[in-house]
Amino acid sequence: MIKENLNRVRDEIAEKCLKIGRNPEEITLIAVSKTYGFESVLEAKSCGQRDFGENWAQELVEKFDLVPEDVSWHFIGHLQTNKVKYVVPRAEFIHSVDSLKLAEEIAKTAQKQNKSQKILLEIKTSEEATKHGLTSEKEIEDIAGFCTENQNINLAGLMTMAPFTGDEKKIRQSFSQLRDLKEKLNKNGFSLNELSMGMTSDFELALEEGSTMLRIGTAIFGTRNYLQ
Repeated sequence: MIKENLNRVRDEIAEKCLKIGRNPEEITLIAVSKTYGFESVLEAKSCGQRDFGENWAQELVEKFDLVPEDVSWHFIGHLQTNKVKYVVPRAEFIHSVDSLKLAEEIAKTAQKQNKSQKILLEIKTSEEATKHGLTSEKEIEDIAGFCTENQNINLAGLMTMAPFTGDEKKIRQSFSQLRDLKEKLNKNGFSLNELSMGMTSDFELALEEGSTMLRIGTAIFGTRNYLQ
């Protein structure tokens, strides 16, 4: 099932990119494997998938030790500072940096690991109370400045989650807001390349608005069972 699902998702991404004049090779497909066993990760890996996303530090630790090293792990969930020590040694990218305090802890831990940790700033582009992320442009610029000046952090781009709604206009606004913020920051001297936005239900809109990283789980692995 995973092989067929992966091929379908890849085909849909390629077809969409062809329609909008984008190169599918520039898109990173992150298979979000939270709640799925490491066997599912290994099956996806056997089909050529190399980027995987996890939301919880403990699950990342468990799978990191069971899956061969030639994969890239993306931490995409809300990250508490006391969990940074578990994530930095294992994640190539941390997508969910939403405070200066968290950025400082990542930098400190990365220094101990002799590593330049790739991160994205999480931006809140909807009014939903359950969403995390930065909203103040001054705070965003301050954290971006700190990251740029710190040799143990590589600020790669921005991440957001669209509102949980069927209203395509609101979803598109969420994505275009992130794209516009990236362009503004780059005009102010930053060099951000990545936009992490778009999941199973809205990745085509995300591609239209410039996404470079898609976080897709259920379309690849099937419906999650949170009771396991």
